[in-house]
Amino acid sequence: MSREEQPCPLDPDKVIERYFLEHRAKLIDLAAFLDRIDRAGGDRSDFRIKTMLRGIRELATETPGRARRVQEIFSDQSREPIDEAPMKGATGAPEERAG
Repeated sequence: MSREEQPCPLDPDKVIERYFLEHRAKLIDLAAFLDRIDRAGGDRSDFRIKTMLRGIRELATETPGRARRVQEIFSDQSREPIDEAPMKGATGAPEERAG
């Protein structure tokens, strides 16, 4: 049995009581981030924003396993090593590579 298939030890009402406000705040924070980008004249074609929007769309599905699928959206699925890192730090989202 996968973790996604295991029942939660709390009943649905307890899960909502315990976690709703925390996750409500996270959604508001995310909305504020996207609004900031819009006010700054941000480019919605930036690979990080495109990846985030894909993740948000996945959250709206009703199929169990959303956490795994969102993690996969943000994960680099490439298998071949690259010759040189394009920058020093991580970007937090995979960038589509040409070729």
